[in-house]
Amino acid sequence: MDSGAEEEKTMANELQGFTVAMLVTGGFEESELVEPRKALEAAGAAARIVSPVTGEVQSARHGAPGGMHKVDAVLGQTHAGEYDALLLPGGVASPDRLRIMPAAVAFVKHFLEAGKPIAAICHGPWILIEAGGARGRRLTSWPSLKTDLVNAGAEWVDQKVVEDRGLVTSRRPDDLPAFIPKMIEAFAASRLAHAGVVRRGKR
Repeated sequence: MDSGAEEEKTMANELQGFTVAMLVTGGFEESELVEPRKALEAAGAAARIVSPVTGEVQSARHGAPGGMHKVDAVLGQTHAGEYDALLLPGGVASPDRLRIMPAAVAFVKHFLEAGKPIAAICHGPWILIEAGGARGRRLTSWPSLKTDLVNAGAEWVDQKVVEDRGLVTSRRPDDLPAFIPKMIEAFAASRLAHAGVVRRGKR
């Protein structure tokens, strides 16, 4: 096997056995779930839509109604411990609704307290405030969230993508080309670190 094919095979298996929760409700920005999901699955991860909605949940496309997406697990009927990482897509409606749902906030808190990686884009970081995950973190978001995040103790910066201790954030759909590889990198680093702990524990 040549080096190019070997590298492609390695990248395809980078997140093998890794399960990612994508937490949304109606009105999430479609591209901010669909495009990261494709990349996660191409890297070998299982990417699951978790939602308080049953059956299917509707996305948005820049404010207009988007497509319907199958819900893989219903919030409150699935445990955050079943997942290795969390993706928080944006869009105004979904994060705004989720941040006032105690079950959604508790779900996000699990990842923060367990030190599991989180990727949040656009309005996605809103729920991090409610879960206590903004304080002391360097991050970015849709510009209108800046004051909310700064008031919650975050250092807000205007950059395409920011990574701080396993928390990856971006501002908008246009940043997806920077957001997606940084998300994969952070999730893969977490997977490798966990594998190292497991191996050492078996010795």
